[in-house]
Amino acid sequence: MSVKAVLEKLKLEPYVIALFGMVVLASIIPVRGEAAHGLNIVVKLAIALLFFLHGAKLSRENVVAGLTHWRLHLLILAFTFVMFPILGLVISKISILPTTLAAGMLFLCCLPSTVQSSIAFTSMARGNVAAAVVAASASNLFGIFITPVLVSLLMHTQGGASGGWKSVQDIVVQLLLPFIAGQLARPLVSAWINKHKQLIGYVDRGSILLVVYAAFSEAVVGGIWHKISPLQLAILLAVCGVLLAVVLAATTYGARALGFSPEDEKAITFCGSKKSLATGVPMAGILFPGPTAGVIVLPLMIFHQIQLMACSVIAQHYAKKAAEQDMAA
Repeated sequence: MSVKAVLEKLKLEPYVIALFGMVVLASIIPVRGEAAHGLNIVVKLAIALLFFLHGAKLSRENVVAGLTHWRLHLLILAFTFVMFPILGLVISKISILPTTLAAGMLFLCCLPSTVQSSIAFTSMARGNVAAAVVAASASNLFGIFITPVLVSLLMHTQGGASGGWKSVQDIVVQLLLPFIAGQLARPLVSAWINKHKQLIGYVDRGSILLVVYAAFSEAVVGGIWHKISPLQLAILLAVCGVLLAVVLAATTYGARALGFSPEDEKAITFCGSKKSLATGVPMAGILFPGPTAGVIVLPLMIFHQIQLMACSVIAQHYAKKAAEQDMAA
């Protein structure tokens, strides 16, 4: 494979460039004072809309179709909410990152899987798409409850997750209730959503960009770039890469060792190794006070880009291998 082909596969997506653009914009022009208060209200409304759309897009037919494959779903949930948090604890104990970045890594490890990209990569790799839809959706639904509990249990000494009934209440009001409302409204809005998928995609991604800008504005005002050095950022990049490599190996070889089919293996690999930016950024804004949230989401943003690049290459490898097997057959 040529260098040009490799670069084409690993190129940054426009959305990822936009995400880091929000960090640059917040670093140059952070929002302050009354404007920051107004932006926080807009952000809360955007988060509610985001999770309403997630609820409205989740097909009940796909859920029913995949629920019978319980072994696969339990394995993915075990990777997502057991193995990942254990690895996050190990990383936090090694003390190679500053306290807040280590907290960000642990927070990252407590998050649910992605939905859209997990399904897209499973489909590209010619894996079990129905199982991926159910597993990724279930991971996000359970994550609304499990992630705050894990954060509360594991991060009480890691840099300040806010706890108590207020956090639970905020999660329910800002995430769970809009999600349930979306599910209830699905019979009324699903046709419109399917017809305007591009517009929904803009709302989905625009909400995350807005949340990232607001979080990093608070972090910049709080002095984030005086607390994190270029060397620490380089170490963070390496830690995210190693974490993803370990999890990809565990999901792939674990699925094979347990006797899953090649199609199921692909769903397990892509759903069990990924973490959701769309869920993680809003949750960080709820669970962590003020400027801390901006630093907390930095590992997630870096991990998100690495997982997209790595899984893109792996999915294409799977697809090529499946095509060769079809030709041989």
